Amino acid sequence: MIDLRSDTVTQPTAAMRAAMAAATVGDDVYGEDPTVNELQAATAALLGKEAALFVTSGTQGNLCGLLAHCGRGDEYIVGDHAHTYMYEGGGGAVLGSIQPQPVPTGDDGMLDLDAAEAAVKSPDHHFARTRLLCLENTNDGRVLTLAQMEDSAEVADRHGLSHHLDGARLWNAAVALGVPPAAVAAPFDSVSVCLSKGLGTPMGSVLAGPADLIDEAHKWRKMLGGGLRQAGIVAAAGLYALEHHIDRLADDHANAARLAEGLAAIDGVKIDSCATNMVFIRLDDEVLGERPDLREDLAGRGILTRWNGPQSRLVTHLDVSADDIETAVDAFTELLA
Repeated sequence: MIDLRSDTVTQPTAAMRAAMAAATVGDDVYGEDPTVNELQAATAALLGKEAALFVTSGTQGNLCGLLAHCGRGDEYIVGDHAHTYMYEGGGGAVLGSIQPQPVPTGDDGMLDLDAAEAAVKSPDHHFARTRLLCLENTNDGRVLTLAQMEDSAEVADRHGLSHHLDGARLWNAAVALGVPPAAVAAPFDSVSVCLSKGLGTPMGSVLAGPADLIDEAHKWRKMLGGGLRQAGIVAAAGLYALEHHIDRLADDHANAARLAEGLAAIDGVKIDSCATNMVFIRLDDEVLGERPDLREDLAGRGILTRWNGPQSRLVTHLDVSADDIETAVDAFTELLA
């Protein structure tokens, strides 16, 4: 199957599985898993941060970050289409009594910094205390520039706010910008990065930042049920991915560009966006009416997609080859001709 639903569907490679099988393990709750400790140290170094914490998921990483930065009655400013606001179950509000303050997100994926600055609350008992400004890079595949992130850091500094990055796909941003991952992470106090999307591990994310913040986040990970035992088996996959799967993300970006190019040539298919490894398409009403079962028809040809009415997000990853892209373009072309 050619699975274009998400980069979360990637499978561990044979070499990654071998690294997992050979991992030296211990009890991570006691801090005694050497492979977890190595992964945390390696990720912190790669991101230019003092310390890091292996967590079960990106949602848990972002939540541990929110809880470490903010207390009850505090608020964080975030884009209104950001993952931490839209797709993480309201965890900050439910579990930390932290109020999200959403501001508009632009077509480039960047939140409106003027609106963010205007949303900072003055010291007053009527208001939640503004403590944190959050960005996301990439956002729907779109890459925030170094200048945009530095501008955000200046706003945070001006108002005494902490600065957090949901960097689930930070690796894609770094490759697209042609800079080391640490350059993307530099403007932020804390960064959460995912290992199980484009990097292809079975699970896990890493939260990185100052040692005292990571120590606080470690306490919250325990409270959230994230204490891990012989986790070196999956941490070994992360170490392998950091060494072997970052630079190859350029292949995914090239495949996405080719997919967008091929689909754009089909009458009735509009490319809403193509950035890094994501292509967003929209079908004209006439085309949709003629092919109401397009998802099933594509699946019948071995191509898995997700649809929201006439719209679809198509995602490339390490299990999708350049030949697979041509197969997908041919299938779309034939079915929509």
